[in-house]
Amino acid sequence: MLPWLHPHAAPRFPPVHHALREPNGLLAAGGAMSPDWLLSAYRQGIFPWYSEDDPILWWSPDPRMVVIPGEMRLTRSLLKTLRNTPFTVRCDQDFSGVMQACADTRAQTGTWINTDIVAAYSALHRLGWAHSIETWHGEELVGGLYGVAIGRVFYGESMFHRRSDASKIAFAHLVRLLEQRNFAVIDCQMTTSHLQSLGGREIPRAQFLQGLAQWTTEQLQPESWAHYDMSFDWRAVPRHEAAL
Repeated sequence: MLPWLHPHAAPRFPPVHHALREPNGLLAAGGAMSPDWLLSAYRQGIFPWYSEDDPILWWSPDPRMVVIPGEMRLTRSLLKTLRNTPFTVRCDQDFSGVMQACADTRAQTGTWINTDIVAAYSALHRLGWAHSIETWHGEELVGGLYGVAIGRVFYGESMFHRRSDASKIAFAHLVRLLEQRNFAVIDCQMTTSHLQSLGGREIPRAQFLQGLAQWTTEQLQPESWAHYDMSFDWRAVPRHEAAL
């Protein structure tokens, strides 16, 4: 049976090797969507994912999809867009707007970004743990992503776009920022062809967890990212480094 976690107890998860193989990574149900539960989960390679009418479900799939900063692949067309973009990219200017846009994008097919998820990650954002990377066209929010940063790990949650390449632009800026700040990895959770096209690759869960044990204890201070300068010089990326 799937373990049930008491919502009023201190966060305590089963060992992740107890997670089911089918569906891949399902570990436990119950618990709470509070900052202490979420931070404890992420440090152990666990994340919540559930529908509006379900109990909270916790997952730790094997293998794990990650992007290593410095390994992102830029297509020639995306690099051209980055060099000549009419967009600007900012951090933590409209976290709630990014979350709502991510939810709206998936509303027709079903979204896990329900009211409890929005409240939970908004609380993490106020504490300096959760962040948004936003693509703007003038004063219009046209793309972006959000996730959680603990130590040298960024846990990506969701992205959206309202203009072509707007989410890819946000992701490219996130990777460049994390390179500058010496982050070790971006956790993308589940494997998708879109992430693979950007340089994502699968690693065994055991390898991922071994890294987390070190990475999540380094440069740990939560803070707002609103002051970070995202005006990178994409002309410095050699053309031969761009993927076809």
